[in-house]
Amino acid sequence: MPSIQAAYSDDIRPLVRRLDKPPADWQRSDLLELCLSEGIRIVNFRYASFDGKLRELRLPVTSRAYLDRVLAAGERADGSSLFPGLFGAGQSDLYVVPVYRWAFLDPWADDELHVVCRFADRDGAPSPHTPDNLLAAQAARLRRESGLELTALAELEHYLILDRFDDRFSGRSQRNYHQSSPYLHGREIADEFLRLASALTGAVKYCHAEVGYIDRIESDDPELDGKRVEQYELEMELLPVEDLGTWLTVLRWLLREIADRHGASVTFAPKLDEGMAGSGMHFHLALERDGNNVMRGADGELTREARQLVGGLLQHAAPLVAFGNTVAGSFLRLVPGQEAPTRRCWGRSNRTAMIRVPLDFATAHRLDLEMNPGERGAYPTDLARPTVELRTPDGSAFNHLLLAAITHCAATGLADPAALELANQLEVQGELTAGGERTTDLPALPGSAVAAAQALEEHRAFFEAGGFPARMLDLVAAKLRAEADEEIAKRLLRLPAAERLVESRRLMHKDLHKH
Repeated sequence: MPSIQAAYSDDIRPLVRRLDKPPADWQRSDLLELCLSEGIRIVNFRYASFDGKLRELRLPVTSRAYLDRVLAAGERADGSSLFPGLFGAGQSDLYVVPVYRWAFLDPWADDELHVVCRFADRDGAPSPHTPDNLLAAQAARLRRESGLELTALAELEHYLILDRFDDRFSGRSQRNYHQSSPYLHGREIADEFLRLASALTGAVKYCHAEVGYIDRIESDDPELDGKRVEQYELEMELLPVEDLGTWLTVLRWLLREIADRHGASVTFAPKLDEGMAGSGMHFHLALERDGNNVMRGADGELTREARQLVGGLLQHAAPLVAFGNTVAGSFLRLVPGQEAPTRRCWGRSNRTAMIRVPLDFATAHRLDLEMNPGERGAYPTDLARPTVELRTPDGSAFNHLLLAAITHCAATGLADPAALELANQLEVQGELTAGGERTTDLPALPGSAVAAAQALEEHRAFFEAGGFPARMLDLVAAKLRAEADEEIAKRLLRLPAAERLVESRRLMHKDLHKH
């Protein structure tokens, strides 16, 4: 594993270069001196509320003493407003305390510094009732019990909502995968997102156009009706799960901000129209020991630890849906034939499975020499990056809660021999189709938000034993039940085609900006 110094020396992030040290080493004094020496006038405390949106508390830089105080101890916030239903009115006082490694410079204002915060209770300890601290506690438990670190990356799929200025270079429905300009009308927005996301996080792999494209969408929502919508994906690099939870929230804010500045909009809604690609938020997961990936053995197969990770996720696949698929539209995406999982299973390079093992760059032949026979340089030694990909979640997910649940399942699976047995039982080969082998005998995932709520209630003891507050589980279950979408697929099929389309669009479009 490269040293921290070597890893940071190539870092392009402006704040890393300004402070001349890696984020893990940033101190309060570093941020204090930066603000005073470089004319920072506003420090913006950022933190996620229960809906996953990034909130803010803007603090003026008025003196060294004041800045030192707020960077050290944070400020006060009303937990009952940030997390409705999670705190009683008499228990709602929280501190928002900055996490120095999560600081970043404002992309548009030279005199503003943002710092993402965590929540502390009245004693100054991490509040056990907020999702950020729940995630941190689960990650710490996994490290303590297994000696392993869970890292993850997210595929952030989304639709840009664009005005139609003319009919030139119109795209084709469901044919936009890796499309290029001039057939991409939102390319300028996507490019700005790619550049700024990379500068803020240092953990972006790529951005590309995805399959979905609707030239002129129909909707009762004026934000959508008559617009051109194009689907994109930004994929991140592997990060510790606590850091991913933070940066995923920041990036969703960043993309909305960029789109707004271009006079456009963006949605992470799971589905926008019948027969069109939905937007998932897949998570790739990897276990590390002492900085080394332990997912793939010398024989090229998944290690025991990797298979136990898979088994742990399969054991509680149904309630994971409750955290990762939270609106009725989620279950119009999770349907057969759309490369979206509907059954509890896993497989290799299988886009219809709940969990798949994607390509990992550990090839028998050097990829550069196969295509460039004259190449004389040494081949990188750290190309292989094996992961397993959880494909159920979408943009309606409770980010921190879902990652906390994934981590809890991983820790349990690593300690439970039954997880390995289940992984062996539920491995599938090839694609899962309506008439495909094994499809009908694989356990089904919940088909509605109401069914996901029921699955969460059935697994409540598992999550409460892992430290998930009962009130938090109650709140998630209540939000799911409020969707009132029991047997949604059957209900829609009973409607005449025109009515079904109207009702489907209503369900899909009601949550454009819910999370």
